[in-house]
Amino acid sequence: MNIRLLGTGGADGVPGLYSDSRVSQYARKNGGRDIRSRSSALVDDCLKLDLGPDTWSQMARDGLDARDWTALLFTHSDADHFAPDELMYTLYPFNDFEFAGFVVYANLKICRRILEKFPEWPVEMRTTKSFERFQHGGYEIFPVRAHHLTEEDAHNFVISDSQSTLLYGTDTGIWDDPTWEALQDIKLDCLILECSEGFASTAYDGHLDANEFEMVLNRLRKQGTVSDQTKVWTTHHSQQGEATYDELCRHFEPMGVNIGYDGVNIEF
Repeated sequence: MNIRLLGTGGADGVPGLYSDSRVSQYARKNGGRDIRSRSSALVDDCLKLDLGPDTWSQMARDGLDARDWTALLFTHSDADHFAPDELMYTLYPFNDFEFAGFVVYANLKICRRILEKFPEWPVEMRTTKSFERFQHGGYEIFPVRAHHLTEEDAHNFVISDSQSTLLYGTDTGIWDDPTWEALQDIKLDCLILECSEGFASTAYDGHLDANEFEMVLNRLRKQGTVSDQTKVWTTHHSQQGEATYDELCRHFEPMGVNIGYDGVNIEF
């Protein structure tokens, strides 16, 4: 299995559009891995995780074709993860397709919003619920509940094929007990975990700072979900987190953690 991190930024990206923060200034000047578009990912070129406002530029940048998607999985409805207007470009009159070539998997709130916007949209859409596994092709997908939004069932995804298991977690917060219990017997080959707040912790509990990231990682290691062989990468970094790419590397590399950046392809 492989996962490409198409975008690794927070809601306003890095640099932030109207931001004068130190991290935004650094990214504008230095570019490279400090430029972060809004978070999304692609598993084996066919499972698209979230459809944010930067999807077109991400796919064009990496030379990818959305016609390879067989599934579009949404984590939650925040605007940096769910840009429903982008769905219209999959169908006539923007091309000759009468039906979308992928299945949409999303929580009830997102499914309702799509139906409200496109009441006659010809797509296969299935409602997902945390802790209810489902199959898609050769993949077993297990949504677990994120500690992020109270008004909807926000997901992180455990994705398995016959050989490998991945946990993709943006907007996680520190999980509640049911999620920890659900992960107890899972062995991960790859963990993608957010670190939105970086070195600048806030009172909001729906995202992780660097210390909370380490705490979550240590607990996953202690319970056996993460082993020494598990590839661990970060994602969903905010310009408000007071951390450049190099600063994150210096902090996390001694823990065996790789810092995610836009376009990286991770095989496991």
